Amino acid sequence: LLLAARGWGRLGAMSRYSTEQRGRPNSPDYRLYFKNADGKYISPFHDIPLFAGSKEDKEIPAKRSKTTGSEVLFNMIVEVPRWTNAKMEIATEEPLNPIKHDIKKGKLRYVANIFPHKGYIWNYGALPQTWEDPNHTDKITGCCGDNDPIDVCEIGSKIHSSGEIVQVKVLGVLALVDEGETDWKIIAISADDPEAQKIHGKYFYIDDVKKHKPGYLEATLDWFQLYKVPDGKPENHFAFNGEFKDKDFAVEIIKSTHEHWKALLHKKVDGGTVKCTNVLVSGSPFCCSDEDARSIVQSAPAFMNGDSVSPEVDSWYFFPK
Repeated sequence: LLLAARGWGRLGAMSRYSTEQRGRPNSPDYRLYFKNADGKYISPFHDIPLFAGSKEDKEIPAKRSKTTGSEVLFNMIVEVPRWTNAKMEIATEEPLNPIKHDIKKGKLRYVANIFPHKGYIWNYGALPQTWEDPNHTDKITGCCGDNDPIDVCEIGSKIHSSGEIVQVKVLGVLALVDEGETDWKIIAISADDPEAQKIHGKYFYIDDVKKHKPGYLEATLDWFQLYKVPDGKPENHFAFNGEFKDKDFAVEIIKSTHEHWKALLHKKVDGGTVKCTNVLVSGSPFCCSDEDARSIVQSAPAFMNGDSVSPEVDSWYFFPK
């Protein structure tokens, strides 16, 4: 019971991360910072490997990655749990890139319930060590990137927590064009999900998604098309007339955004306001010391739960090596 209360996941020979809350939940100053197994504060954007199971030994790209059968698995950072409405996101413009509540015009952002859906209809998050370069025009969509890590919609049966690291199997991708920017949406499923093994078509995983989760892709398209309409904005549009591209296409997009991220972290491109502060990226001019990282976190407001200040709160999440 104690382990369950502290958010412990599956036990065994596993690599682990933890999160530390700062500020007051549901407020503009709330932040969720990350630590690795050594207790070092890290950036989830830059210091968590893209490939699941790869060594955190400052290798870029990592030389080893976890596979299941012939599948390469990726690490997903969960920002928004399924069925919730708060728009939580990696703070790309802050050092160490904690998860925060997005703000627009001074107000916390929440997505509307688009009938018949409630909040986000998947566990929503991002792949670390990827970046959609706003100065790079995509040859396929003709639009530039949206300046963020690539987004992931995890369609498994479990509701994951914000800050959780989940190993995912990539199934396909949707090309959303959002206000003139390319905003790829990777469709994935947790490798541990009971339905993950059912989706195993040699080439066309998306067809298996349609078979085992009928209506889910159609609901996804509907959600992304309409979710900004309640805010007075027009419907979103898609490349390929809203067609979901398959796994191999999606993996190539991920690899491309990983290359853009590497260029960003080694100062080969201008990242603008994106903060590249990291602890583990070998050769990066943005690498900082453990002490500097600790100072960044400690400068944030203390965690507030109600009207009282709580001690450091860690929630541990695990995934296999």
